Amino acid sequence: MRERVLTEERIGAFHEYLILEEKSGATVEKYLRDVRAFSAFAGGQGVTKEVVMAYKQDLLEKGYAIRSINSMLASIHSFLDHQGWQDCKVKSLKLQTPAYCAEEKELTKAEYLRLLAAAKSQPQLRLILETICGTGIRVSELRFFTVESVSRGEISVRCKGKIRTILLPGKLRGLLLAYAKKSGIRSGAIFVTRSGKPLNRSNIWAQMKALCEKARVKASKVFPHNLRKLFARTFYSIEKDIAKLADILGHSSINTTRIYIMTTGVEHRRKIEGLGLVL
Repeated sequence: MRERVLTEERIGAFHEYLILEEKSGATVEKYLRDVRAFSAFAGGQGVTKEVVMAYKQDLLEKGYAIRSINSMLASIHSFLDHQGWQDCKVKSLKLQTPAYCAEEKELTKAEYLRLLAAAKSQPQLRLILETICGTGIRVSELRFFTVESVSRGEISVRCKGKIRTILLPGKLRGLLLAYAKKSGIRSGAIFVTRSGKPLNRSNIWAQMKALCEKARVKASKVFPHNLRKLFARTFYSIEKDIAKLADILGHSSINTTRIYIMTTGVEHRRKIEGLGLVL
């Protein structure tokens, strides 16, 4: 099996393949990182199904979350498919979808409002929070919010090989246009650095974390994706239409959307107790 040794040349070819497949920059980076981690584990030995199984077990013993392991295996499987080594692929770990989410991880609407109040002196950051939470977009999709698209009230978002349209609430549209005018932004992206470049997601993350103490919100709850999930839970609580929500969020599978709308353990317990089946 020496011909199946994982080399930089093969990883380089895989890199080129991912680019031609039009994978996003973040996806390409993740796949390569996962494949290189597996390469370090293999240590120059030939790639076999037994080696991949051993790697999966090693990740389990190191305490990686099941979702993380399955995500890493997906990257490795993509590489194996590219190489024509499908016989080396292994089964993903099975994970039962939980009935509720951990309360300490989910951002509540009250906490979100405290974050907005804490960001009062940072108009750009405050507007970013409102834009993500008010539309359910991914933080990486902020770059599509241009003066032109906001003026139309419709944002065309391209992500993961799909294009979807985001309809802006009238109030958010007004806030975005007012911010752009005050900031001297006449065209192009609205959320930019002082030098005019699109904001980096890591900078947004760091600015959000800096609000935690002032807003009295646990840092573990404060990150852009939790704003997207708050939008999902709020929308579903009103509309009760998971298929429409999946379209708005850009999900290919409703199963993914189900994870977004899970209630916390406290709320789940309240609903169970409300059934009145225990006298």
